[in-house]
Amino acid sequence: MEENETIHDCLTRIDNEGYRPVKRFEKPIFQETDEGMEPVKQEIIFEAVKKEEA
Repeated sequence: MEENETIHDCLTRIDNEGYRPVKRFEKPIFQETDEGMEPVKQEIIFEAVKKEEA
C-alpha cells in the first residue's frame, strides 16, 4: 500500500493493473522512545499474481 491510501483504494489499483491479491502481510513499524520501543504504525503489504484471461 502507498502512503495515505486506503485498503479499498489499494485493492482497486491492484485490480485495475490486472492483478489479484493472494496474500496480505501486516508489519508493525516501531519507534524507539525513552520508555523503549513503541509501535507507531502498521505497514500492509499485498502479494498479487497476474489475472488469467478468460
